[in-house]
Amino acid sequence: MISDELKAELLDVGLEAALQAGALLRDGRPADLAVAATKSSPIDVVTEMDIAAEKLITGILADRRPEDGLLGEEGADTPGTSGVRWVVDPLDGTVNYLYGLPSWGVSIAAEYGGETVVGVVAAPMRGETYHAVLGGGAWLGTERLACRPAAPLDQALLGTGFAYVQARRAHQAGIAARIIPLVRDIRRGGSAALDLCDVAAGRLDGYYERGLNPWDLAAGDLIAREAGALTGGRPGEPASGELTLAATPAVFASLQPLLEESGAWHD
Repeated sequence: MISDELKAELLDVGLEAALQAGALLRDGRPADLAVAATKSSPIDVVTEMDIAAEKLITGILADRRPEDGLLGEEGADTPGTSGVRWVVDPLDGTVNYLYGLPSWGVSIAAEYGGETVVGVVAAPMRGETYHAVLGGGAWLGTERLACRPAAPLDQALLGTGFAYVQARRAHQAGIAARIIPLVRDIRRGGSAALDLCDVAAGRLDGYYERGLNPWDLAAGDLIAREAGALTGGRPGEPASGELTLAATPAVFASLQPLLEESGAWHD
């Protein structure tokens, strides 16, 4: 079992890394920012700033916690020997960042024994930093977060996202078209980490998406759960790349079977 002292240490390190990376991304964005590489498709991009932010974060983690493992979006993958693994998305919402839109963030989670115990999401253009420690609640700065009160599905505001692979995107559009008539409305923010934090902060009643990677969801999933939301994937399964769902308990109970019936978990 992880000690409270280690949780506190990991939170301090995660906050330091996320805040410094967020400041670098906010203040160091070049006016002529360009695509440095692509990932799953020509529209799924990496910029030079993604790479710079991950380098900064990995440097801090190596200095402060040299025996820990690391999984990072831009290629870092080391096993470590301490039982702690950091799961890092140095820039979640890269396309938003590329276009100068404000909805992007730095997502850093710490796992111990395979369980997420600390999550930090810094959103510099919002001036917000979210964090959670397993069993310690979710926080926006010094404000404790709680998801929205119970509401029926037809009054729920949902967030979602779409893949950058054309076939999957088309399928996801069909799922959204089926769900829209059943809910208040759907939003597409462009950052899974921030969407999960918005569930925690009561700005969304729920959020679902297929195709997320561990670094997209690790911190936000913990933050949403610690704010009282339910999170998961297909019935009986945790959130994963197959399906990620976070919602108030009432909306979760209605939305999960709807997504299962609609086939939101396959392409």
